[in-house]
Amino acid sequence: MLEAQPLSITVVFGLVIVCIALNVADMTLLAMLGLCALTLGGLVTHNDVFNAIRASSGSLALLFGGMVVARVLAPTGIFGNLGTRFLLLTGGSGRRFLLLLTAMTSVVCAILPNATAVILIAPIVIGVCKELDTDFTGPLILTAVISNAAGLLTLVGDPATFLVGQAAGLSFTEYLRKISPGGLLSILVVIPLMPLLFGPCWKARRRLSADLRPQPIARPGFCFLALGALAVMVALFLVGDFLPVTVVPPSAAIIGASLALFALHVSRYESTEAVFRDIDWRTLVFIFCMMCFVEEITKTGIMSGLSRMLYAGVGDRLLEAALVLLAAIGLLSGFLANIPVVAAAVLLAKGYMVMAKLVPEFALGFGYSDWPAASLPVFAGMMFGGTLGGNVTLIGSSATLVAAGISASHGKPIAFAAFMRYGVPIAMCQLGVAAFYVWLLSLMARP
Repeated sequence: MLEAQPLSITVVFGLVIVCIALNVADMTLLAMLGLCALTLGGLVTHNDVFNAIRASSGSLALLFGGMVVARVLAPTGIFGNLGTRFLLLTGGSGRRFLLLLTAMTSVVCAILPNATAVILIAPIVIGVCKELDTDFTGPLILTAVISNAAGLLTLVGDPATFLVGQAAGLSFTEYLRKISPGGLLSILVVIPLMPLLFGPCWKARRRLSADLRPQPIARPGFCFLALGALAVMVALFLVGDFLPVTVVPPSAAIIGASLALFALHVSRYESTEAVFRDIDWRTLVFIFCMMCFVEEITKTGIMSGLSRMLYAGVGDRLLEAALVLLAAIGLLSGFLANIPVVAAAVLLAKGYMVMAKLVPEFALGFGYSDWPAASLPVFAGMMFGGTLGGNVTLIGSSATLVAAGISASHGKPIAFAAFMRYGVPIAMCQLGVAAFYVWLLSLMARP
């Protein structure tokens, strides 16, 4: 029976992924059906669900909070106003558009979770592409892959990064000093690829209308209040660790969302029910389902077995372990969604470091943070692998999921294979740069 459980879980999980790749049905539906099959087979218990909730709550709170704030801002017209200003900055040049898009996405993702950034930026991208008379699917994909890379700029930029940073005990400011430069490198490496992968948009040239002017913002007073809620959320991201009562990033996201909804309620501009109705529950449910799958895989003992294999292969050579994790997680994150893969990889890495006698056995528990300085490259390898590996396919990260959903809602669904034509070469180059940065970290971590 013990041997049958891992086999059953692996088979069901594999079937779900294959069906998603073949576009048999909606991916969230397929993930839910897979969990139903495991539940009816007696493999999913209520304790497994509770464990999955605990593991995913921080990441889901970050995503949910950002989605709410973005949705509250949407009807103010601020995105249309910014889109026109952005279009004017491009001067009708597709090349300038892609470069400015990279810069804007990077800045936004430095202060907000990447999926939220995609939600905020997508309306601007679609509007500009229509004016430039070019297909918006390519720039939307670029927005998603840049947002994943930019998610490495800060601790809150990507839910997968947050999971690893939390496990490593990194504060917001420590992260900026030690990990952010690698995120910057992973953004810059995309720029030389743009003419090759996004050629039609890169070469686009259009003469803009001389009377093009930004549209006025509807309800500027309410827009100011909504932006204030966003500012509070960002401020708490930055200083939450230094307050008398520590405010962790997921809590900051919920506080920002609550303030935005309160502003909406007071202004009577729109009902809060309308906001909740428009939240991308599909993506949130899909991520949670994948976390449940990871919980099932973890309890079979597969992760402890992989920890033993890693230790048997590299011993206590932490740089080699970091590079192995970067490559393996980078590959798996593209096809299994990076948040659950990273959650499982944290357990694997902890088990490996216990076997290498770097930390005591109770480090396997939740909340341990007394890691030796030499372990930083291992955690960095997981961050880079999970975040950048999520660029391989459209189900690899919450940002790519959101981008694909937005494109489909505007009449242009992105096929699984079509996304990979962009994602694979970008992810390979980014992971190569990440490996170089992990090597640099290992040099700096030496006594």
